[in-house]
Amino acid sequence: MSNTPKPDTPEGDRIAKVISRAGVASRREAERLIEQGRVSVNGKVITSPALNVTSTDKVVVNGKALKAPEPARMWLYHKPAGLVTTNNDEQGRTTIFDKLPEDLPRVMSVGRLDINSEGLLLLTNDGGVKRQLELPSTGWLRRYRVRINGRPTEESFEPLRRGITVDGETFQPMQVTLDRQQGANAWATLGIREGKNREIRRAMEAIGFSVNRLIRVSYGPFQLGELKQGEVQELRAKVIRDQLGLEAPEPEAQKPTQRKKPMRRRTR
Repeated sequence: MSNTPKPDTPEGDRIAKVISRAGVASRREAERLIEQGRVSVNGKVITSPALNVTSTDKVVVNGKALKAPEPARMWLYHKPAGLVTTNNDEQGRTTIFDKLPEDLPRVMSVGRLDINSEGLLLLTNDGGVKRQLELPSTGWLRRYRVRINGRPTEESFEPLRRGITVDGETFQPMQVTLDRQQGANAWATLGIREGKNREIRRAMEAIGFSVNRLIRVSYGPFQLGELKQGEVQELRAKVIRDQLGLEAPEPEAQKPTQRKKPMRRRTR
């Protein structure tokens, strides 16, 4: 073991994290602003994000002094099918950020739902919360209602319950329950803990069934409930404290909000 003393850990937080928590930009966007020379610390322009700052440092972004970090907040959003979960779409498709209520602050999505999927999507104003909830180690169960074409039996889903490998990628064992047959289609309830890209659709295709509707109904302890498509509802501070151990302000109102007119694009 080396006897070389370790350097002291710099005080404060990385500059990009501080900018993100202030609600100005995501951490990645903040790093780009820094590289473009649009950020200064204590009157000196910086071009590298490898810098820690504390509350005593004066940070200026695009000529404006950085405000104090916003408290962590979270919202439930019922994503309709047909929207992409990204800030800018190369194909010019409508994104969820085009459809969010105008009075919502800058938010980021926790994970994604593909364009054809619908249901519960968590939103937050805090990059740290986003990363915490997306970590595989969090291990929260995500439940989905799945409509597939065909006539499966409970035994049809055994490969998914054991864990399946598709195109060289292994998916963890899934919780699958056959609910009912509806004409040429069947409904099932499915639970996963990883949420890899198009995991459910790919897994179902691997056992011979195509998914024609996919609705996420819960993400860990957070439930879609009666939230209507396009509606957004802020979580109460107590819920955030209890589930994530974070301090948060009480939202002014708990009534779900829904977009009424075209809105400007929002940053993820």
